[in-house]
Amino acid sequence: QVQLVESGGGLVQPGGSLRLSCTTSGFSFSSYIMNWYRQAPGKERELVASISNFGSSNFGRSTNYADSVKGRFTISRDNAKNTVYLQMNSLNVEDTAVYYCNARRAAMDYWGKGTLVTVSS
Repeated sequence: QVQLVESGGGLVQPGGSLRLSCTTSGFSFSSYIMNWYRQAPGKERELVASISNFGSSNFGRSTNYADSVKGRFTISRDNAKNTVYLQMNSLNVEDTAVYYCNARRAAMDYWGKGTLVTVSS
């Protein structure tokens, strides 16, 4: 059974930081591209960050970010723990959303249930 479980969300003040984790099971994690998406109230779900499925370390892997989070968010993965992370710094109110973990390879597409991040003073 495929499972993706996000954690680490919560309430944070503007300028603060959070680290999201997505712990997975039931599929070959290391062979999947891992993504973080988010959906803000009244908006469509958007891709926040991606990390490739090749490379022996985070330095050897390809990452991509939405323009709105470049320089503030960092995606990483630990294949030994079947976990992907999203370090979020300098958060602002526009980052408030439900954040979803996604695993993708060819036609296979798995999703977590999301974790809520609220940025508010």
